[in-house]
Amino acid sequence: MRKVTTAPSVRLKLALGLLVALNWSCNNDNDDPQALPYGSGVLVVNQGNFTDNNGTISYFPPTGSTASYDIFNQVNQRSLTGSVQAYTEADGKGLILVDNTTAGQDKVEIVDANTFKSLATLKSPEIENPRSAVRVSANKVYVSCWDLSGDFSNGTFYKNPGYIAVVDLTTNTVTKKIPAVKGVETLLLAGSEVFAGSTGGSTKLTVIDITTDQLKTGIEIGSNPNPVAVDGNGKLWVYSGGEMIRVNPQSKAIENRLKIGTDKTRSLSKFRLSSDKQYFYFVSSYYGDASENYREKGETYRFSVNDTSVPATTPFIKRLFSGLAVEPQSGIIYGGYTPSYKQAGYVFRYQASGTLIDSVKAEIAPSGFYFK
Repeated sequence: MRKVTTAPSVRLKLALGLLVALNWSCNNDNDDPQALPYGSGVLVVNQGNFTDNNGTISYFPPTGSTASYDIFNQVNQRSLTGSVQAYTEADGKGLILVDNTTAGQDKVEIVDANTFKSLATLKSPEIENPRSAVRVSANKVYVSCWDLSGDFSNGTFYKNPGYIAVVDLTTNTVTKKIPAVKGVETLLLAGSEVFAGSTGGSTKLTVIDITTDQLKTGIEIGSNPNPVAVDGNGKLWVYSGGEMIRVNPQSKAIENRLKIGTDKTRSLSKFRLSSDKQYFYFVSSYYGDASENYREKGETYRFSVNDTSVPATTPFIKRLFSGLAVEPQSGIIYGGYTPSYKQAGYVFRYQASGTLIDSVKAEIAPSGFYFK
């Protein structure tokens, strides 16, 4: 057998090549799906029971019907210790809004969006009663905050006017607080502006220029307006006092007011836009009488952005949901179901037609969804 020999210089080159290959492999762990366990799929925001401070986030993979529970705790060996209000992502990071029953304990946890490893925590006084979050640029997020509240000392639950915290994700810090109304709530990005709603009695929709982080002239809408979505026609929809109001986002003019149903005993909530941006889904709820232990009941309805009336008499899905969302690519409807605030809830998935696909066990009070 012929023996093949290798010159020293060749052996050195081969060794160096092997080291380079090994180093490249070690520095490209992101190519391994196991290194990015939460890189794609669905995150479920489980609000938890507020007095127990036990909110969590569950994870559903892109396919299948299995779930991973309390993933923040799994990765970081500590709980979120509060009611989870919302979740959003920007710049490869996730922001978890946590509201604790004890004043001064509210926070925003910043995590690696792919691994859920904790990167930073924004605490009081920068964050007080966080409600909603929206990505406004590559590394900037707005977080609406009620500020201190809950003692009724000035005749209202909202002790102070709210604010919108500007979070810079290059430094993981709050760089500014934009003044807002009492009970500032839902945030919606449309073009170069963010529209902010409220639940504290204001009748105006707040408007913010995201390039300057400055307030602009608000839009007079009606009691407690909250932005919902921008439809396929480029129109902004706002919910207020039993009506869906269509607004031209450029001129700020109100184009139409659409009354939703006629039953004043019902509460309307969780308005969500379909993936084709032509339909709205929403939940209509009410409370039973003493014989039913005053249990909340209700159904889910649908209407077109082109409808001229919404009687809300025929349910689209005969179920009450504590959370509602639409997967933007597939159009699949996700509905969170809360049997009680002391036990795990479920997520029901439906085709856009309203046909049930399956259900997956979640955690306590599944109330929101983030699609990756």
